[in-house]
Amino acid sequence: MLHKFLLLSCLFFLGFRGAQAQNNLPRLVKTGASTQLLVDGKPYFVLGGELGNSTASSTAYMQPVWPRLRAQHLNTVIAPVYWELLEPQEGRFDFTLIDDLLRDARKNQMKLVLLWFGAWKNSVSCYAPAWVKTDRKCFLRVQDDQGVPQEIMTPFDPRNLDADRKAFVQLMQHLKATDGQEHTVITVQAENEIGMLPTARSYDEKANAAFKQQVPAALLTYLQREKKNLKPEFAAIWQRQGAKTKGTWEEVFGKSLATDEIFMAWFFATYTNAITAAGKAVYPLPMYVNAALNRPNVAPGKYPSAGPLPHVMDVWLAGAPDIDLLAPDFYNPNFEHWCDLYTRGNNPLFIPEIRFEDGVDAKAFFAFGHYNCLSFSPFAIEGSDTLKSPPIGKAYELLSQVTFLLGKYQPAGQVRGFLLQKDSAARVFTLGDYRFTARHEFALGWSMGSKKAEWSPGGGLIIAVAPDEFYVVGTGLVLTAEPNAKGKRAGYLSVDEGHFENEKWLPGRRMNGDQDHQGRHVRVAGGEYSIQHVKLYAY
Repeated sequence: MLHKFLLLSCLFFLGFRGAQAQNNLPRLVKTGASTQLLVDGKPYFVLGGELGNSTASSTAYMQPVWPRLRAQHLNTVIAPVYWELLEPQEGRFDFTLIDDLLRDARKNQMKLVLLWFGAWKNSVSCYAPAWVKTDRKCFLRVQDDQGVPQEIMTPFDPRNLDADRKAFVQLMQHLKATDGQEHTVITVQAENEIGMLPTARSYDEKANAAFKQQVPAALLTYLQREKKNLKPEFAAIWQRQGAKTKGTWEEVFGKSLATDEIFMAWFFATYTNAITAAGKAVYPLPMYVNAALNRPNVAPGKYPSAGPLPHVMDVWLAGAPDIDLLAPDFYNPNFEHWCDLYTRGNNPLFIPEIRFEDGVDAKAFFAFGHYNCLSFSPFAIEGSDTLKSPPIGKAYELLSQVTFLLGKYQPAGQVRGFLLQKDSAARVFTLGDYRFTARHEFALGWSMGSKKAEWSPGGGLIIAVAPDEFYVVGTGLVLTAEPNAKGKRAGYLSVDEGHFENEKWLPGRRMNGDQDHQGRHVRVAGGEYSIQHVKLYAY
């Protein structure tokens, strides 16, 4: 009887643990005005780095990489999963690389975001297994307008989708079995930088047949339902044709390269949604799709067209409802412009990949402070020669200390961020009882770096924990304040540099005298990184 009782107790405990783990699965939740990624029930901000494409293909090669990642204060590694290595022979799966990644991430106290390099990677099907690539009769390719086949699997052939989906489901089943309790993997990217080249659409036989058909009812229904909320560049194309609610692709959207791109975007989106939905049915982690950004004044087909780009984002939202996030990969200038485009319609900003270059640290502060960003991740983070002294580690060291504050005060609108460059205007914003102005620290004429021809970007964020109490985090910035109340001036009760340890503030230097210009501003010099605790008063 005792044995039976113990057995039942054990089964109950295991069932409880299983249910608890399922309830604590990483998930996206709407909190106040922002969306948060919850991991084990707490807000989580990805201070990440994406590995170079080939780095994770060898466990031995990865071993010296982990200490470098840890030294840069990452909390998350973004790593590819390669279809060709996962399923080298049809129906035979090898999870060795996945298991090694899980083991080493846990050992280094990091989380993982996995990138599914399945049917497409940077448009091309380069990571499809050999048994897919060499079977041209079964697994069909896209064709350009001259009928030339490309190294790109067509989304119009159900056999391509079936093979890709089966492999992805196997991956998600394995993650559930090996990581369902630990939650080391917190999100998954379905496919990678999907796009059509070298023409705006495919001219393979199945694509041509689909192009002559009626626009799918699901897309037309979305257009009518979201008519007032459509992205303006997309709405303009539809409205120029009279906002039709039925017809072929050219009847609804006109005869143009833009229509070709919209057509391809729909079929890329529905294909990817089928992959995503099948994976979530097994193990429902948050999933996203990323885009290689287009360049201005370049025609569709001359850039990887029809991915989840801003001007066809509505097509992806209509065709891929199971995808949680549409994410930009940043290799273009004008960071703020593209962030603005990707946060339209309440799409949370999730940056899985950004060029590892000068100023990436300032952009990280700005993204988390201004856009309620969920993830920031320089590409090829392991490259020791990418930057001689990678500043992203210094930024992450500070951000890791204040993420608990971001999680608490971000939903209440009590966080602001700013990016400061040589030619940028001052940033003005209201927070708490004060109106702040942020400038690059080099804008102070007497600053050490003011005479430099090139200014490394400065950036930061400020968190209001009370109407007159703030934490300023960043580099290369100067902040001035004035009360919202008319006729009053702002004074500094105290400015303390310090750090957080286990969410407890430990003050260091009192930043008075020259450090705050005798009570005129808060300052972090260019090339320096600091958290400062600021208390203001009005007089």
